[in-house]
Amino acid sequence: MWLLYAAGSAFFAGVTSILAKCGIKQTDSTVATALRTVVIFLFSWLMVFLAGSGEEIASIDKTTMLFLVLSGAATGASWLCYFHALQAGDINKVVPIDKSSTVLTILLALIFLHEGLSIPKAAAVAVIFVGILLMIEKKDIQEEKKEKGSWFLYACGSAFFASMTAILGKVGISGVESNLGTAVRTSVVLVMAWLMVFVTGKQKEVKGIPRKEMTFICCSGIATGASWLCYYHALQMGPASVVAPVDKLSVLVTVAFSYFVFGEKLTKKEGVGLALLAAGTVAMAVL
Repeated sequence: MWLLYAAGSAFFAGVTSILAKCGIKQTDSTVATALRTVVIFLFSWLMVFLAGSGEEIASIDKTTMLFLVLSGAATGASWLCYFHALQAGDINKVVPIDKSSTVLTILLALIFLHEGLSIPKAAAVAVIFVGILLMIEKKDIQEEKKEKGSWFLYACGSAFFASMTAILGKVGISGVESNLGTAVRTSVVLVMAWLMVFVTGKQKEVKGIPRKEMTFICCSGIATGASWLCYYHALQMGPASVVAPVDKLSVLVTVAFSYFVFGEKLTKKEGVGLALLAAGTVAMAVL
């Protein structure tokens, strides 16, 4: 059952990237992230209300709450980096780099969560890593490093914080109902996202957001909320070293939609990389 939730998480995460890209053509990425978080915040607490788990918040111990808060902070940092990169870079370039968090997440899960390392799993991780490398053009990296505010650096930051999110979230979600844990984390992200908006003095830009982009931003928030609920339900029941890579199959959804929506095509090399990324992920799920 947790595999189905992980697959649902991947689908909604893939849709999120496309909707978010449509919503930040003119809108600042930091402002868009804060607005999306409001939607996710309402969505997640609605699910807590429907699940009847709100009363359990008083029974959450300090250690669990700490890891939930840290996981939320890591998520907020990952989002801010990701959507800044997404606004400046090609979605087919940004997403694979962001998904490189899969490799780090797997390694951290095997080391700190003691989920077990085997030769087949190690081989699958290697295949995923090679696939990611093939999807990243060296010339693009060299060109972007020369530019101020490089999307490449932000994409790498997104990947790092995303991997920390999964590990911290796995520890924090273990003793809490998944919907409630997601809502608590979202609350932290909400505070962090709006704090960044006010610190950078961009709060006045909210009024000038085009109605069409606002719609896409809100829809991306709903898709993210659905992805989170599926992801942390799967994370609560299954191993993080498998749930994380299955969730990253969202890259398949993103690439497919980016082709039809934005006309972004993959090179043969990138296509091989995508196939290896998918194959390694599926192997992690069945080994």
